[in-house]
Amino acid sequence: MPVLEKVRRAVRRHFGFSRTETNGFALLLILLVALLAAPLLLRPALPAYDPGRDRQQLDEVAAELTAARPAAATRRRYPARRPAYARVARIPLTPFDPNTVDETGWQARGLPRFLAKRLVKYRDVIGGFKAKEQLRKAYGLEDSTYQRLAPYLLLPESLPPREKKEYASRYPVRNTQPAAPGPPQPGRFPRKPRNLQPFDLNAADTTQLMQIRGFGRRLSQRVVEYRERLGGFINVGQSAEIYSLRDAPDLVDSLRKYTFVAPGYQPQPLNVNEGAFEEICQHPYLGKRLARVLVAYRQQHGRFRQPADLRQIRILDDETYQKLLPYLRF
Repeated sequence: MPVLEKVRRAVRRHFGFSRTETNGFALLLILLVALLAAPLLLRPALPAYDPGRDRQQLDEVAAELTAARPAAATRRRYPARRPAYARVARIPLTPFDPNTVDETGWQARGLPRFLAKRLVKYRDVIGGFKAKEQLRKAYGLEDSTYQRLAPYLLLPESLPPREKKEYASRYPVRNTQPAAPGPPQPGRFPRKPRNLQPFDLNAADTTQLMQIRGFGRRLSQRVVEYRERLGGFINVGQSAEIYSLRDAPDLVDSLRKYTFVAPGYQPQPLNVNEGAFEEICQHPYLGKRLARVLVAYRQQHGRFRQPADLRQIRILDDETYQKLLPYLRF
């Protein structure tokens, strides 16, 4: 077979097989083809499926089960739903006392069950109906229903007026007679002077500050405390920096009107070279964050010789620097 021989030679040249290996490869290939074709060759021919016969058998089994099932099992598992409440027969309206009518009696007079139950409960809560107006205020009772029942209610139209009870006074009756003219009595709070002379803000105490309208004891104490922390006011406008006066421009204007800063006033100096952290951080313009950086810079680079040296601190902005200048001493 020249074709088979050519295939063998091609296989030997391609794979480098010997003659024996080539014969074994060919035999293995034939076995693989035979195994693949075996299911197709060995499978028997199946007959065509006819579903009619199976359907007939299923119908016969279903008929036998239906005949063997007892008749009681064919009834409904749950009985038909019955009305929850029996209907109440209506009666003609005649005069009646609503305090003696129960829930069924209200239904017999044309009210729904929920409203009849509500009226009975409402009557028990208020201790019985004493007037028609109480029944009219019942929640859910329509005006048309009330107008239909009102002529037959054995109750007055409205409640009787309440009697005024007299109670013994716990306090003595004040004398309403006008007092005789005399010297003015001192009030609880002293009156503010109308013509107040301006005074020095850096030398004023809380008593002087309280003479200004709008300044009480607490606000005056805050002004004095801020002045002590600051080292003295350079100008009256610095009072607007106080927390309680930031949103009160009218009070700041009153301070400008009745106080002043003496010309040539020198505030208490802030020792940035020798002051401890606890002392420096109390100044309103520094605070703990800036004071901590200032002390650390001083320890690393030495003493400050002039105000411009403070500009080396990066977190010190120009506005704060300008505010600090009058308080710096070297």
